Amino acid sequence: MTLDRSFEDFERDMRLQGFEMVVEKQWPAHSVVETHVHPFAAKALVVQGEMWLTVGDVIRHLRPGSTFELDHEQPHAERYGHEGATYWVARRGADAPVG
Repeated sequence: MTLDRSFEDFERDMRLQGFEMVVEKQWPAHSVVETHVHPFAAKALVVQGEMWLTVGDVIRHLRPGSTFELDHEQPHAERYGHEGATYWVARRGADAPVG
């Protein structure tokens, strides 16, 4: 799938929605991140590869063009496919600059 928007477009839109930080995250193939939380809210767009996001009892399979949102301190787990994944993520909250 080819995305019809650039990182710059995504960043502009997210900043207009009040997000303080917008970054690109890249995850290697077959990475697994066990259940954890972040000290910020996040809104993301998958741009390459695939991932599975688990929030509570719900597992979502995300591919390029898929979006997801997480609230501040919302427990979730992540698993990445055989290509890994890249997504653009906007962060909002007092600790938004955290890696």
